[in-house]
Amino acid sequence: MKVAGQSKQQDHPLDLIQFLKGLYDANRISKEELQKLVKARKSPKQHVLVFIANQEVEDLKHPGKTLDLESLTQILAEQFEQDYYHVDPLSIDAAKVTDVMSHAFAKRHKIMAVKVDSNAVTIASAEPNISAWEEDLSQVLRKPIKRVVANPLELERITNELYRLSASIGLAISGGEGNKNRLGIGNLEQMMELGSTQKEPEANDKHVVNIVDWLLQYAFEQRASDIHIEPRREIGNVRFRIDGLLYTVYQIPMQVLSAVTSRLKSLGRMNVAEKRRPQDGRLKTKSPNGKEIELRLSTLPTAFGEKMVMRIFDPNVLLKSFQQLGLGDDDLERWNQMTKQKHGIVLITGPTGSGKTTTLYSTLKSIATEEVNVCTVEDPIEMVESSFNQMQVQENIDMTFANGVRALLRQDPDIIMIGEIRDLETAEMAIQAALTGHLVFSTLHTNDAPSAITRLLELNVPSYLIKATVIGVMAQRLVRVLCPHCKQAETVDKELWGHLDQSWQGEIPEQVYTADGCRECRDTGFQGREGIYEVMPLSEALQGYAENREDLSKLRQQAYKEGMSSLRHSGAMKVAAGITTINEVFRVAPEAN
Repeated sequence: MKVAGQSKQQDHPLDLIQFLKGLYDANRISKEELQKLVKARKSPKQHVLVFIANQEVEDLKHPGKTLDLESLTQILAEQFEQDYYHVDPLSIDAAKVTDVMSHAFAKRHKIMAVKVDSNAVTIASAEPNISAWEEDLSQVLRKPIKRVVANPLELERITNELYRLSASIGLAISGGEGNKNRLGIGNLEQMMELGSTQKEPEANDKHVVNIVDWLLQYAFEQRASDIHIEPRREIGNVRFRIDGLLYTVYQIPMQVLSAVTSRLKSLGRMNVAEKRRPQDGRLKTKSPNGKEIELRLSTLPTAFGEKMVMRIFDPNVLLKSFQQLGLGDDDLERWNQMTKQKHGIVLITGPTGSGKTTTLYSTLKSIATEEVNVCTVEDPIEMVESSFNQMQVQENIDMTFANGVRALLRQDPDIIMIGEIRDLETAEMAIQAALTGHLVFSTLHTNDAPSAITRLLELNVPSYLIKATVIGVMAQRLVRVLCPHCKQAETVDKELWGHLDQSWQGEIPEQVYTADGCRECRDTGFQGREGIYEVMPLSEALQGYAENREDLSKLRQQAYKEGMSSLRHSGAMKVAAGITTINEVFRVAPEAN
């Protein structure tokens, strides 16, 4: 990385003709295109890169593709021998970078700090020719400045967003008082000291409202499935779960974090004054593109205050087909055979966050016609669906799963969904519903499909009732899907493949793919998740092994003989298809016994 200030140049904005000549010399555009672009330029206020990107010029080096803004930014970085920087908000420590300089200073010079460490401060700009700001800033920071080149539109957008958030936090702490030096460089620690003598901001304070609005919109933009608001002694954490992994996105002083939690509790119709007991709530809002999104809220009292987790539900997930969810043809056929039965119990197993609810709702949605009455009893209601009759478990008034099912049986149901079978009483009610002609769906927390039978036996459900009512079991996990833009092929390690799937028949694939990382996937190498499944219809032969817990291994082996694919095998199929990686399957799927 080139250190700024090593070579002095006369300051001037990026010149269109100079940059176009560089593109022509690099064989990225033709001479005719160069002349056409020079004539087309009308507004000198528009950044050169933005202007060229809007013209959708074909990239001669990559036929069929145009020179988009990110590609042009990379070319600009190469021309000026500076590093290219992809602006990824998740990789920026917002609290640190907004303390480097004020918003006014950043906006005036069209720059932004993107990384701060003990050795240097990295500053992003889309104007490599302009360096007048460097001397003043380096004197104040007393650190070397490293320059990088970034997308001008993304740089402007992220700068505005982060500084607006920082300003809201600062004003919420200080009650409207700013604290700046001659360069407008703010100090969040000083604001915290000032705020330590102030009372906690009101939940309806306009600055707190701005913080909450940013938090929700940012989560939607980043495809987060959960938002974690975690109190600590002085600084609280805000983390997003994206594709199954948690990322810290911001750190907020505790008095502001408490106000943010109170604001969200108010929106979720929860008791704001009650901070000693866990609470549940839900709220509806809209994403940046106007789509309605529902969030489920849950609070938990901790040593430093209330922790809140918001689970984000996208209504469009119910419109996905089973193939889009990841079910293969054989498993889908087995699943359809199980779910088309008129009565009995169908179970889905897996740990928390393995996609059980999505599969259940998608299944119920596909079979909930006008001719059937679908009733659910859940704790809590995950997604509100107009074609179901949904009931919430409320332990404080003795509305348990078992009592809920008992009440539903008097409501003339055709299909009943029980959120989870946790105890013998609930299991008995599910069995009673199945024996009286209802189709029952529910979940269990077990590692694989055969273990569901063992779990029911552990709950003291008689084996003859299991044989009479359980139609089948499906276990599932979620694996991250490789980014199609950057995945890299590699030769298969046959020994590693043998550990992945010992039941693999046929030729081992010659190559598989690994995660690399690019701007499209925020350098993670993955985009989205997909399910791997293990579907086990309970045949007559398998029922013979449902007598006691010791027969689990025999039950599992018989299921494999009857065609059940293990979770590892389902994962191996996706690895062979280039959908995910071997390590990703190892991460989520237990080894088949």
